[in-house]
Amino acid sequence: MSFTNVIVKKATPPPISEAEAQVMQELWARSPQGADEIAATLGPRQGWQLATVKTLLNRLLHKGALTAERDGRRFLYAPAVPKDAWVADTGLSLIDKLFGGRLAPLVAQFASERKLKPEDVEALKALLKEQGHE
Repeated sequence: MSFTNVIVKKATPPPISEAEAQVMQELWARSPQGADEIAATLGPRQGWQLATVKTLLNRLLHKGALTAERDGRRFLYAPAVPKDAWVADTGLSLIDKLFGGRLAPLVAQFASERKLKPEDVEALKALLKEQGHE
């Protein structure tokens, strides 16, 4: 049996709102954590109450972005989605929405807003060479 035609597709991370992303960032930095710990960190910074954090955690659980494990009378939450997978998917989604999936307009837009540093130009050249576009 040949496996040359088998395509393995990575699971796409669920869509995560900006508020949910704040919770995920906290859990990617340190997990597992309880809702009270997350609220203690994010509450003052975001102006959120414990109920808001619990709502966001519940949404993330239903999306499959988090796992929850009972710890006595509370739950400890941990990411079920690796940060790099979410960042990659979010970045590609943004490029698709804003630039039709094309990278050249993205780089052109960035370069028109901020001058590319020589090390950025060299990194882009190295990337092109690595991709076989010398």
